[in-house]
Amino acid sequence: MVCQPAAGMNPLSSRNEYMEAREQTIGILAMAGTAFLWSIAGLFIKVIDWNPFAIAGARSFIASLVILAYLKKPALNLSPPQLAAGVANAVTMMLFVAANKTTTAANAILLQYIAPVLTAIFGALILGERPRIEHWTAFILAAVGMAIMFIDRMGGGSDIGNIIALASGATFSLYFIFMRMQKGGSPLESILLSHWITAGTCLAISLFMPLPCITPGALTAVAILGIIQIGLSSILFSVAIKRVSAVSANLIAVIEPVFNPLWVFLALGETPAVNAIAGGGIIVAAVTAATVCSAVRK
Repeated sequence: MVCQPAAGMNPLSSRNEYMEAREQTIGILAMAGTAFLWSIAGLFIKVIDWNPFAIAGARSFIASLVILAYLKKPALNLSPPQLAAGVANAVTMMLFVAANKTTTAANAILLQYIAPVLTAIFGALILGERPRIEHWTAFILAAVGMAIMFIDRMGGGSDIGNIIALASGATFSLYFIFMRMQKGGSPLESILLSHWITAGTCLAISLFMPLPCITPGALTAVAILGIIQIGLSSILFSVAIKRVSAVSANLIAVIEPVFNPLWVFLALGETPAVNAIAGGGIIVAAVTAATVCSAVRK
């Protein structure tokens, strides 16, 4: 006896829906993993007594080797989206370094995370990926959570530093847009380009600054930053951006600062402040709810 599908059911349609849901789940998990790895940067940068450009350059150089080993034969076609994404990411990394040198760390982080709102606007205009009500709600709640987390550290810093931080948020959002434009190809090559640009520029600048102190601890920390924090996260991000919208990916990335108090607690034994726990909880809840709601509605 041959079993027939129930009336009204389309096996092919059900399978397509299952595969689509599976791909989206992979994308969400990959993006969460990316944010998790991005978050360890501050912890390891603190133990490296080098100028910031030497750190950024060495980190990107090592990351480029990791990506090359993964790709084996990178498909560098230098298409407009590939080149634009590479330049946008490189500029973002360098602007963020400059922002941290010219304004407070809290301001640099908060101002850079205007990116999700800009990504929503650019995504609608360029990609046709219109944000939903759950995205806008999550943006507002995440902004509240960020403010609560950094309430005791906000303010101060120079005007130019704050402008640089805002600029890094704008280029960060464009990075997501140009990466998403390559969803049908291999966006990892754009990240490889960005690390080549960052490594070359930052290492050249660092030649005119005090020479870094080479110690086993510093070399270990730089290796971890290059291999895991940027190298592995780049691979995960290339997996994610092919499967979730630019605005969803950028929204999930907002959980990155939430992990920072956790790393400080695990490494230094410092108990997170109440505002850090409360603000982090709001961000995680908002991002989780928006991601689940968006996935269900899809």
